[in-house]
This record gives sequence, structure tokens and C-alpha cells, in this order.
Amino acid sequence: MGALSQRAAAVYLQLQDDLAEAYSIDDATRTFAVEPTHAQELNEQITERVDFLSRINVVPVSEIKGEKVLLGLSGPASSRTDTDKNDREPRHLLDLKNNLYELFHTETDVALKFATIDAWAKFPEFAQKYLAAVQKRIALDRILIGWHGTHAAPQTDMAKFPMLEDVNKGWLQIAREQIPEQVLKAADSAQKIKIGKGGSYQNLDEAVHDVTQMIDPVFRDEGDLVAIIGSDLLAHDKGKLYAAQGQTPTEKERIEDAQVIATYGGKPSFLIPFFPPKGILVTSWDNLSIYFQDSSWRRHLLENPKRSRVEDYNGRNEGYVIEQLGKFAYLESDSVELV
Repeated sequence: MGALSQRAAAVYLQLQDDLAEAYSIDDATRTFAVEPTHAQELNEQITERVDFLSRINVVPVSEIKGEKVLLGLSGPASSRTDTDKNDREPRHLLDLKNNLYELFHTETDVALKFATIDAWAKFPEFAQKYLAAVQKRIALDRILIGWHGTHAAPQTDMAKFPMLEDVNKGWLQIAREQIPEQVLKAADSAQKIKIGKGGSYQNLDEAVHDVTQMIDPVFRDEGDLVAIIGSDLLAHDKGKLYAAQGQTPTEKERIEDAQVIATYGGKPSFLIPFFPPKGILVTSWDNLSIYFQDSSWRRHLLENPKRSRVEDYNGRNEGYVIEQLGKFAYLESDSVELV
């Protein structure tokens, strides 16, 4: 049975004190509910750890199931009514089709070996650095699930689903189920959609342009659409630029500074962590949301000498939402072949 050294024990006590102070509680070693105001503060800290999350919506809600909460007209709203003959008919702000959300319990439980605490005990602000690392992991996991999540299993299996596919339904899976007509994929798994010379699309610009055509026309010209592009597609396109222009020092510098690949298909283009490597998504930042139940956050810090470690249990209910389904179009990564 392991035990913390005297110096490491002092660090662990400081970690407890920091948690207790952050959440306005007396004892962080007992399971405690995070008050909604503190949950919002914690969520903001998590969001700030990764740039992508600060671009999209991360929204506190009260219920585990309900209607989408963000407002956005699903099309034009201005009109005129002959009130001598007809009543004026206001338009609903929300798309009434598939406008529900559902949250699922999500655990981010972290173990810290006594030996690790011993090794790091001499460094100042260890507790703050540890808490920041946990927050960043939660942020990265949220993104990972958003792209790869396909279902919410009662018991998850990381060995079988290393991309956290079984933790929750992410944005891409929601699109596959609710708007399959806006998810482009090969009709036959043996027959790929080829991007490159002689392929279905001659280049990445053509592919992004075609994906954009699946967006509802009322959203195409709003000026806020972006293209999220997989790393393999960007690397392949960059490789062609190197081959064509990389021998010229000034051109090579421009390629490496990404000055020549800022847009594709007329859309500002971005590389986001964990996005499928050959996928293309066209949407707007404010169309992607993560909802969390602000009263559901639970935390517990436990010293476990039987396993020679400190255990940090984090749990909350959260889920993924496409706010306006007509403003989302995706090319399936698995259907793409680069030529």
C-alpha cells in the first residue's frame, strides 16, 4: 500500500484547498454538486483551453431533454399582409423540424499516481497546473466526441472505441441521422469519391464548392459559412503546391505560412483538432453547439492508497446540437480517395 511523501501530501492538501475555494465548499474530498454559477465559470475556463470551443456555442441548460434554446430564423421573415382579408402570421424563430436536444451523463475521471505527485511536488503552482490540464482534457474530449461520437452506450469501452465513439452522439452523427441528404458519401464503399486530377473533383476548391451546394439556399449567402477541412486533404493540397512552386524561396515561404490556403471554394477554411482526415464540413461557427446541464456537475477528489494514487472524479450531463440543420453539409471522410 503506497503513501504520499510529506512534501507530496502538502501539495495534495493544497489541491484540496484550491478546489474547495474554487467551488465555495468546505471539503473537496466529499462528492459535491457544483453550483450553476460555478459550473458556468468552470465551463468558461474549459472553453478557453482550446480555440475551437471559443468559436462555437457552449450553452448551459436546465433540463436533460428539451427544445433547442438558441434563436435563429430558418429563413426570411419580412412580408406584408392584407389585414382586411388575413391575419398577420409571425414566423417561428426556431426550425420546428428536429428541434430537440438530449443530454447524456459524461465522466472525465483522472488518476494521479503518488509517485507523480512526489516528482512534481517541488514545482510551484502544481495544483493550478494540474487543474488546467484536466480542463484542457475535457475540452479536447468534447471536440473528439463532437466529430466521432455515434452513440451513447450505458457502459463505454475505450479499447473498442478509442475515439470515444460510444460516449455521445456528435454533430456528424446527428447529421447522418437527421439530414442524410446533406451528407455526401459514396454510393458503394468500393467506389470512392476521388479528389485530384481525373477524379470526381479536380481539386479541393471544387469539392468544397459542391459541399456548399447542399446548404439550404437561404443560408448560403449570409456571409458566415466556413469550411472545416481534414488534415489529409490539406496536406495533399499543400504537397501539390510544394511540387509546383516549392523550388522558389518566396513561394515556399508563402506555402509554409499558409498564405495560399486560407480559403477553399470561396470559404474561409480551418483545420480543427480530431476532424476526420479526409472530411469536409461547411457550416457556420454559431451553428455548432454543446449543451450542458448546469445543475448536473459533480466532482470528488479521493486519496486511494490501495492503488497508490489520487483519483479525481468529474461528471456532468452534456450533448451536441446542430442549431439549424439546413446550414450544415458534410462530405464523409471514409468515402474520399486522394489521387
